[in-house]
Amino acid sequence: MTLIWLALAAIAVWALVRLGRQGERRGQGHWRVTATLFSAVMIAGAVLLAARGAWLPAVALAGAGVWLTLSSRQRAPAPRSEAMSPAEARALLGVTAEATPQEINAAWKRLMARAHPDQGGTEGLASRLNAARDRLLKP
Repeated sequence: MTLIWLALAAIAVWALVRLGRQGERRGQGHWRVTATLFSAVMIAGAVLLAARGAWLPAVALAGAGVWLTLSSRQRAPAPRSEAMSPAEARALLGVTAEATPQEINAAWKRLMARAHPDQGGTEGLASRLNAARDRLLKP
């Protein structure tokens, strides 16, 4: 019985860690939080069913929980935007028309430190910052 409680505690810790790592776009956060909670409950139910000897429902419930976990992790690709003008690129990076490549890179690094998806930013903003830098640095 101790092993069952240990498995349930591990599932709860996994759900809390996964919930803490989610930086979401507007409208997507609720789906992922709900999916994480439902999948944790499904997997915990599977552990309890397996402990009582009901293997077939336990496997089905665990499979559904794992599927829900994996499907909620898939992100939609960022929409492709049209080419931006040099004025839009300068406005996005916050540099002047006379900015040197070093100033452009410094502004890009400063903004990417906050806008990168690994730092809690969004993929869309990070791709726009990359496009702005590329537009100003590449002929």
